[in-house]
Amino acid sequence: MSLLTQRRKAAAAAAALATFALTCGGQASAADAGKVLWTPSTSTGPSSFKAVQCAAGNFGVVKDSVKGSVWRAFQAAGEERCETLSPDLKEGNTFYLGWSSKVDIKDTNSRYVFQLKCSPSTGTANHPIEIDIVNGRVRLQEWDTDHVAHSLWTAQTTNNTWHSYALKIRLGRTDGTIDFWFDGVKQTFTTGSDTFKGTTWDGDRNYLKWGSYHPSTGDATNTFTSPVMATTLEAATAGS
Repeated sequence: MSLLTQRRKAAAAAAALATFALTCGGQASAADAGKVLWTPSTSTGPSSFKAVQCAAGNFGVVKDSVKGSVWRAFQAAGEERCETLSPDLKEGNTFYLGWSSKVDIKDTNSRYVFQLKCSPSTGTANHPIEIDIVNGRVRLQEWDTDHVAHSLWTAQTTNNTWHSYALKIRLGRTDGTIDFWFDGVKQTFTTGSDTFKGTTWDGDRNYLKWGSYHPSTGDATNTFTSPVMATTLEAATAGS
């Protein structure tokens, strides 16, 4: 075999190996990126959600100078809530959620801006996981099967400031787990751990809610990006 032929075969083998590596690398990256399980579309509008619990005209899509097309939930003073509902969940499942939000609350009273809600509301945890904001403080809480709250984390915030949120949730009545990221940083809970084990599911039906809840004397607005439920943190937070 001539030296030229040997060199040509070696070059062909190297090219094939490089192509194989690129192909496999691309497949690995796609797998690592994860799969989106659910997300609403601002192009479609409120019908992207299973239900909207809000006074007529107070929930919809607006343009934000930072985030582009986003959702706006306006809870007028005296109204109980302005929330969206979607999707239904299944006990035992594990998933990631990611979104960004800014609030404008005109009083010093609490508003729930995210809930993992269960039905029926009575005799259960009611809302096993919730994030609330009150008087310049944002907090993550878990509620157990006796409807007793466990404050897991808190931080300072101000009106009209964007923050990103991400959760990894495993759904279980007493053996569920929560991991939490705030502004892209994984948080340590009041327990000293960065994973909490407890109630993340109860009742007959569980689902997710975003918006503003708790009747109060002042208006409250929660503006948020389209939440993403996905199989990985990367996929859930890509659009936040």
